[in-house]
Amino acid sequence: MSREEVFFDPGQVKSDVGERKSRSRLGVVVTGVIGGSLVALYAVATPFVSPALRKICLPFVPATTAQVENVLSVLRARSGSLVDIGSGDGRIVIAAAKQGFKASGFELNPWLVWYSRYKAWREGVHRSTSFYISDLWKVSFAQYSNVVIFGVPQMMEQLELKLASELPTTAKVVACRFPFPTWIPEQTAGEGIDTVWVYDAKTFKLATQHGMTRKTVQKCDDSPDSHI
Repeated sequence: MSREEVFFDPGQVKSDVGERKSRSRLGVVVTGVIGGSLVALYAVATPFVSPALRKICLPFVPATTAQVENVLSVLRARSGSLVDIGSGDGRIVIAAAKQGFKASGFELNPWLVWYSRYKAWREGVHRSTSFYISDLWKVSFAQYSNVVIFGVPQMMEQLELKLASELPTTAKVVACRFPFPTWIPEQTAGEGIDTVWVYDAKTFKLATQHGMTRKTVQKCDDSPDSHI
């Protein structure tokens, strides 16, 4: 047996111990960085997939390129103010601003609103766009002449009543993905999930008033006093 095999170098042992400690510390640091990154990613991503409205669950589903194009197509001859109800990441508002509209978006999710503002600034249309953190049921849309809504079936009937009572007769409403249940569209564009329905405020306001009058007349006819 050689002397090299019988004796060992204490310096080498210390070096090996130090290397193992360094690797251990590196492992802790790497684990911490990865863990922190995942937490940060979760914190940022969660609001983008969470429901955007409290009263009725309206999850954030980005508009497709075709949907945006269809909305702009049916509003091509229009001008003035435009509002996107549940504006998500702001793509409809930004696209409308580029077409000359004074465009606004209402969104309950603050992360999406901040992101939309950043996108509008990056696209150079921040002066002609506005994004608000707000519940649609607590906002009046009376000042807008063009309304865009990406709704869900559960909210459309109630939204009919709200818009019919607030919008001016010159307004147009564009519904995406789902049509309104009782309004009759004057125009449609696209197909499948990219379909958009266009409604004239004068038409649906008259229809709503007629429906209310009919119910009132029927109620009066059925009352005991009406037969005296």
